[in-house]
Amino acid sequence: MELVDQLRLAVPQEVRSAEEVLSQKDQIINQAQVDARRTKSKAEEDYRNRLDQSELVAMAEQRAEQTLRDAEHKATQMLSRSEDEARNKCTDADAYALRSLRNLEKELAGLTGSVRKGIDVLAGQAVAGLNGHYSENSFTED
Repeated sequence: MELVDQLRLAVPQEVRSAEEVLSQKDQIINQAQVDARRTKSKAEEDYRNRLDQSELVAMAEQRAEQTLRDAEHKATQMLSRSEDEARNKCTDADAYALRSLRNLEKELAGLTGSVRKGIDVLAGQAVAGLNGHYSENSFTED
C-alpha cells in the first residue's frame, strides 16, 4: 500500500513540474514580447526624434529591426527549449509511472499468489475436516 501512496504523490509532482515548465514557457514568451514591444517603441521614439537626420533615421530603423529580430529569435529559442524540457518532463513522468505500475503489478501478483495459497490451504483443511466429520459419523452410526 505504501508504494501506491508513493506513486500517487510522485506522479502528480512530475505532472506539476511539467506544468511549471509549460507555464514558464508562456512567461518567457510574454516577457520576450514585452521586451520586443519596448524595444520597438524606443526605436520608434528615436525615429521620431531624429526624423530630420536621414542617416541617423536609417541607422535607428536598422537597429530597431535587428533588435526586434534578435528578440524574436531569443523568444523562439526559449520557447523551443521550454517545449523540449516540458516534453522531457512528461516523458520522465510517464516512464516513472510505468515503472511504478509495473512494480506494483509484480507486488500484486505476489500478493495474489499468497492469497491463492492461503485459500487453497484453508479450503483443503475445510475439506479434510468435512471428510473427517463424515468418517466419524459413519463409524458412530454403525
